[in-house]
Amino acid sequence: MSAQLDAIAGQFAGSQTVTAISPLGNGLINDTYRVNTDQQAFVLQRINTAIFRQPEWIIDNLLQIQRHIANTAGIQPQLQIPALLPTQDQRYCFRDADQQVWRALQLISASESHEQISHIQQAEQIGFALGHFHRLCSSIDASQLHDTLPGFHITPQYYRQYLTASLLPLTVEQTQTLQSCQAFIEQHRQQIDILENARQQGLLHDRIIHGDPKLNNFLFRENSHRIISLIDLDTVKPGLIHYDLGDCLRSCCHIEAGNRFDLDRCETILRHYLAEAGDFMTAADYDHLYAAIWLIPFELGLRFLTDYLQGDCYFKTHFPGQNLQRAEAQFALCADIGRQQTDLQNLITRLR
Repeated sequence: MSAQLDAIAGQFAGSQTVTAISPLGNGLINDTYRVNTDQQAFVLQRINTAIFRQPEWIIDNLLQIQRHIANTAGIQPQLQIPALLPTQDQRYCFRDADQQVWRALQLISASESHEQISHIQQAEQIGFALGHFHRLCSSIDASQLHDTLPGFHITPQYYRQYLTASLLPLTVEQTQTLQSCQAFIEQHRQQIDILENARQQGLLHDRIIHGDPKLNNFLFRENSHRIISLIDLDTVKPGLIHYDLGDCLRSCCHIEAGNRFDLDRCETILRHYLAEAGDFMTAADYDHLYAAIWLIPFELGLRFLTDYLQGDCYFKTHFPGQNLQRAEAQFALCADIGRQQTDLQNLITRLR
């Protein structure tokens, strides 16, 4: 694989000489590498075409976003969006002999990502950065971007996939953990349609979303609490901003010890998000914020459990039963969010 990677990296290196290639990050979908050269490092990714069936759409969306942000009048961009690097024949993706699709991106230098929030200023910056991204994209006609991942964050669709998987002969052990997860889903199935029903009723509207604003997709300036970039833009697409807010808060406010939801951290992130992007929030947007905070971790738990039942064919796993373990953690987080529902709703009322 090393010689093959060298050849693929060479397609994007131009006149540079590739000196080293090493794995980068811990993403569950694409394969990502850092490519060092004799001049400047860059990021090389194999796009998982089993997930992203139209990889060219990812490229086109990113190019549209970059052009729009560069030409946005009246807003000074505070985030650096990684630039796509062209191949030797001036394309932005490369298909190898196995028809695997690769692309290269600018490496944001002097930056670092975090797996956990360790300082309140980091939470403040996350709220600002996500709000700033939404604000920069708010004047884009959402219909102009491709839906790179149809069905992504459509919770009722994930529920139907789960039901289908549940009807198949069980290939895993029927453990107490599995039964507990299934019981949790059944107990809360009436809440599954809340965001999609609001969209269909015209209460909520599609905007441009990041799609995966988890904590480690925010890059901080090295040795500081200042965010300088938002990466992993494969899922940038039309959607409800509630998906981004719910997923960001799920990632940033999840205290893994006990699977607790940190209400104070949630308040900090939301306050700074709304200070930057609150101008386009409608009354209906506020009305559905709690639902999003609860629903997105539920949705992820549903997806983990379905993948477990289907043989771990979507998310990367490192040991048998990891997706079941992941599902259990997300449902426990949902339960804690539910216990704090009144406090969360009061918080949202104060912020609006």
